[in-house]
Amino acid sequence: SARPRAPDAILESLSGPRRWGPTRWSRLAEGVFRGDKGSRKEDAGSAGLRREASSGAARAAKVEPGWRSPRNQSLGCGRSVAGRGGGRAKRGSRGASCESRGTSRRRPRSPGWCVGEAAPGSRMKRGGRDSDRNSSEEGTAEKSKKLRTTNEHSQTCDWGNLLQDIILQVFKYLPLLDRAHASQVCRSWNQVFHMPDLWRCFEFELNQPATSYLKATHPELIKQIIKRHSNHLQYVSFKVDSSKESAEAACDILSQLVNCSLKTLGLISTARPSFMDLPKSHFISALTVVFVNSKSLSSLKIDDTPVDDPSLKVLVANNSDTLKLLKMSSCPHVSPAGILCVADQCHGLRELALNYHLLSDELLLALSSEKHVRLEHLRIDVVSENPGQTHFHTIQKSSWDAFIRHSPKVNLVMYFFLYEEEFDPFFRYEIPATHLYFGRSVSKDVLGRVGMTCPRLVELVVCANGLRPLDEELIRIAERCKNLSAIGLGECEVSCSAFVEFVKMCGGRLSQLSIMEEVLIPDQKYSLEQIHWEVSKHLGRVWFPDMMPTW
Repeated sequence: SARPRAPDAILESLSGPRRWGPTRWSRLAEGVFRGDKGSRKEDAGSAGLRREASSGAARAAKVEPGWRSPRNQSLGCGRSVAGRGGGRAKRGSRGASCESRGTSRRRPRSPGWCVGEAAPGSRMKRGGRDSDRNSSEEGTAEKSKKLRTTNEHSQTCDWGNLLQDIILQVFKYLPLLDRAHASQVCRSWNQVFHMPDLWRCFEFELNQPATSYLKATHPELIKQIIKRHSNHLQYVSFKVDSSKESAEAACDILSQLVNCSLKTLGLISTARPSFMDLPKSHFISALTVVFVNSKSLSSLKIDDTPVDDPSLKVLVANNSDTLKLLKMSSCPHVSPAGILCVADQCHGLRELALNYHLLSDELLLALSSEKHVRLEHLRIDVVSENPGQTHFHTIQKSSWDAFIRHSPKVNLVMYFFLYEEEFDPFFRYEIPATHLYFGRSVSKDVLGRVGMTCPRLVELVVCANGLRPLDEELIRIAERCKNLSAIGLGECEVSCSAFVEFVKMCGGRLSQLSIMEEVLIPDQKYSLEQIHWEVSKHLGRVWFPDMMPTW
């Protein structure tokens, strides 16, 4: 007959690593994270494993007395794991069997040992095997218990139970469309989607598919915002294309913002200023709704709009204490008196952008009063549509002096879109300009006056000059404008020697140096290849002239 399996072999076959292989563990983990019935099947399997271990131990208790464990052969012990009593009951038959064969494998017994009793060390070894078996069973049960606990936790864990403050912080980093998709996960997330903190800022993009390739805000979304979140809006901007319909849609939305108190409002024309195509009364009516209901408006950008003096008075009456930024370039219906009213009443105004025809000595003095805060940014657009038809007045030097004494760190930015014969009123005396941009051709004489009258100049951009080299003018600007750090030259001409001298005088403070390759004229001293290395040496960094694309 076949020899029965040893108890140690049985327990070894039931040990964890062999029964719970990688495949089985992976299936169990998959069931736990899914929260499906797979994890419960594994629990049933672990229970069956314990039953199999118990039955194996029972079979080990019925081992025939003639069988010797490999570990107990040296001790001549025929005891089974059933207990000491069973071993003593069968010692006689065991001894008779050995004597009948005329052989004996037993070694001399040490004093104090009983006949057929295993040595104390052997008992400890078998006891260790028993404890190993019990430990294995307990470990398997512990693993099964942990798996059941993990499964129960995965089934009870609900993403909807996360704190709404945490979900809110995550939603703030998501685009609107992604937030809308996430809001469909559960009711709690949908509540977070409609929290006021997520609707403080919104940009309405209003475009006509027939005239613009830009994506517009969906009309249904606009309705929902006005219905549910209009009182939450604080920072609003409108981007409209060149169509009149888009400008009308923006005014319709403004007219419905009666329950909100805006802090910033921007009306931006991405192409041709379409707000100017609207009836003036329609636009003013919509804008006045915002001015009246917003008591803490701090930033207003209304460039290229038909705003007028009465609407500015409404703005001042409701937001004089909070207005800090006002950009209203190219607003033909506003008079110097209207902008002067704003400067007189809004003492917290720090940034202002307007056209030159609104600039006056009275305005500069009002911005320089003791009640007014120090201005940080003043932009002036000097624009002429038709040559010879626009008269440009002159600002007194004393007004500029008072202004710069009151706001010594102000950035005075001036954009010039004039024809050459219209520059006569400008740069006749020292002005505190820091940034100058010439969008059209400017004469050699005007650039020479810039070097003499703009000592605070930081940035200079010249789009075109003509065919006369600007060598002397550049050297003069480098000598007088000690703060110059950026320069750009377009359709101009400068000799390579004069340009190298200009860079040498300015040194490393030139953080921006944008010069087209066609501007530089080679001479006897420097070629185009040599000027690259020479300019790089004086700048302290690698420099190349800009090149026109070849397409």
